[in-house]
Formats: sequence, structure tokens, C-alpha cells
Amino acid sequence: MKNTLPFLIVLCFLFSCGKKETPLHVKNFKTVEIKTLLKDSLLNVRALEVDANGFASFATSDGRIGGISKNAIDEEARLTFQLKEDTIIPNFRALAVTNNAGFALSISSPALLYKIDADSLKIVYKENHEKAFYDAMAFWNDQEGIAIGDPTEDCLSIIITRDGGNTWNKLSCDDLPKAKEGEAAFAASDTNIAIVGDKTWIATGGKASRILYSPNKGKTWKAIETPMVQGLETTGMYSVDFYDANNGFAIGGDYTKAADSSANKIRTTDGGKTWQLVAQNQSPGYRSCVQYVPNSNAKALVAIGFKGIDYSSDSGNTWKHLSDEGFYTLRFINDSVAYAAGAKRISKLTFK
Repeated sequence: MKNTLPFLIVLCFLFSCGKKETPLHVKNFKTVEIKTLLKDSLLNVRALEVDANGFASFATSDGRIGGISKNAIDEEARLTFQLKEDTIIPNFRALAVTNNAGFALSISSPALLYKIDADSLKIVYKENHEKAFYDAMAFWNDQEGIAIGDPTEDCLSIIITRDGGNTWNKLSCDDLPKAKEGEAAFAASDTNIAIVGDKTWIATGGKASRILYSPNKGKTWKAIETPMVQGLETTGMYSVDFYDANNGFAIGGDYTKAADSSANKIRTTDGGKTWQLVAQNQSPGYRSCVQYVPNSNAKALVAIGFKGIDYSSDSGNTWKHLSDEGFYTLRFINDSVAYAAGAKRISKLTFK
């Protein structure tokens, strides 16, 4: 490993103390103000994380890690260091932050999972397989986390830690639903995984688009069919989010046919047992990320993609197009402010 890590710098981005901001009153958004915090012609960000205190970190497709710092006057996004393993520059598409450490996971072989804490930077998981391709990562708590990827055998790749991210173990296909032909996941926004308490939902896509559900932090799993568009390598769910244990929403489509909105938005109100198409043949079309607006009683959603930003105030039944500005992923700080990342920039979005 050929890195010198400025730990004090990165820790000010990845970790923070104090109480979470008090949520603002829910508003019916009519506009979005976009403020660029970082512009870089080489920047490509699909991994973005905001902690409980509103502090953000991000990882790039060319192995760089950064964060968004706050001061009394303004905010600034900065790239803080470059990771490199021998001659390999990792393409990061997944990022997670606990109270004790940060984790960045690269996509293809060799898949590299880095753990960053106050004392060290180390690779805690490495997978050499020609089909290795990891898409998303999340934690249930400070000790237990999960990352998911495309199948290398006849099931989705799922790795789990139970010791704070120091060791990761890949689940056997004997313990997982069998993948359908052409079923995989998309490393588009690091939002293929949704967690509420011990419950976990994973969104798949491609020639099959299903929800893999675990009620017990990844110990047992079952597959649930969805009406999401599927059948091609580019179709399916790209993002899933849950407001609570009952209310969830998924979005996707086909990025090669970005205007197609025939079957790219689905909703559940029973914890993912059943899913229904909503806003059929209504914009937005393809989007790579959807997030519930905090403190909205599962009513307000924002969807984002390279074709723009859209908002729903009625649980996804109808949508309002707020901007043509393109991003790949976003995370809310409170119920009117979010960070968004994509090609060449990271921005602060203020919804009004």
C-alpha cells in the first residue's frame, strides 16, 4: 500500500459529535437552489454519505476520498487523499460511515474494501474474481454492516461484518435466494440497500428486478417479485429507500431510454411484501437515486439522475420536475437541504 493518510483531516470529515439538527417543518417544494461546493473536471461521484449530524463524506471513481467541511460562514467540499493499492486505483461506488470508522468499497476485481479510522488505513476485504462487482454498502449499527454485489456464482454477492468492519465474510449461495438469469445490481448511487432497524431490503435489476429481504440483519433471506421494468441488462431498480418499516419506494428504469416512465417507479406500504407501480407513463423517467424527505410522514420524495431533479409530495403518485441539472446521488441533511454528487461536481441543494 503506497499511501500516506492525513488522518486528522479525513476524520474531521468522516466523524463528528453532537446532536442531530432539529428537523424543519415539512414544505411543499416548488423550487431547488443549487450551490456548487466542488468542481473538478475529473470528478465522478456515486458514493456519498451524510451522518446523523449532517456531515458528509464522498468517494470517487478514481480512488479519491473527500468530505464537506462546515464553518461559521460557509461550506466547502474538498478532496483530501488518494488511495492506491500497488498500481491499482480503486473505483469507489460504495461508502459507509459508522461512529468509529469510514469504509470505502471498489467495484471490480480485485474488489477492495478499505477501513479508515483514527489509527489506521487498511484493506479489510479483498476479492479476486473475474465477475466481482460490488454496488452498495450500509451498516445496521457500529458493529454490523453489509455490502452487496453482482453474482459470481448463482446468487447475489453479499458480504457481512459483525466486528465493526475488521473482518468480512461472504455468504454462501446455500443461504441466499438463487439469482435469476441476468439478475444483478447497479452501482449507480450506492442506494441499492435500505435498512430500518434489523430489516434489510436489497434492490436488484437487469433481466430480473426483485427485492431481497432479510428481517434479521442478513441471517435469513427471501426474494420478492416486483412489477418494475426488467428484461434487459440496463433495466430494473437502481435505488430503494424506506421511510419506516412499512413504507418504501424504488426507482429506476432504463438509462439508455431515460424518458421511458412506463414501469420505473414502485411503492410498498406493507414492508416490502407487495409492490405496486405508481405514476405510470408520468415523469420522471429513469432516475438513479430516490430518497424520502425526512420528517415527511412517508409523503415526500426526491428523485435524482443525470436528467434532473424531481419531487413528489403524495408518496410518489404525482411528481414535479424541479431542475434539469443532473446528478447521480443525493443525501438529505434535514427536510429541506441535501447534498448531491455526480459528474464533475458536488453541490448543496436547498429545496424551497
